[in-house]
Amino acid sequence: MEYKKMENELYLRIDPGEDVMEIIKNVCEREKILTAYFQGIGACGNVILSTYCPETKKFIEHPYTGMLEMVSLMGNITKNSTAEPSLHAHAVFSYLSENNEVQTIAGHMLKAVISYTGEIIIRPASETIEHRTDIVPEINVWKF
Repeated sequence: MEYKKMENELYLRIDPGEDVMEIIKNVCEREKILTAYFQGIGACGNVILSTYCPETKKFIEHPYTGMLEMVSLMGNITKNSTAEPSLHAHAVFSYLSENNEVQTIAGHMLKAVISYTGEIIIRPASETIEHRTDIVPEINVWKF
């Protein structure tokens, strides 16, 4: 991984075998970023997406492997209860089915290991947003 600061943004190139979420978190820790948003594209070989089920109050994980184009990655970073950056991301991936038809998968992204390259832009905020657990759905929401 390499990155470059340009004005108020960080441009990351993530290399094969590296996990997108781990790299983003590591860069945020290094640069002392506690609130930001990020976006990206790339090619992955191994991803874990998840879906939140309100009935069970749990996430169901969906692992995928193969040639997965990261068509769109969007996420935010907030300060957690231990004053560390906490990432929340959703992503859309495309792949070719056995019939060579383009298919897509999407959801809450837990992990995405790069197979070719990943290009991520992080835009830090000038102030900090924390998160808290919301009582009704019991998930983390922004705390103002």
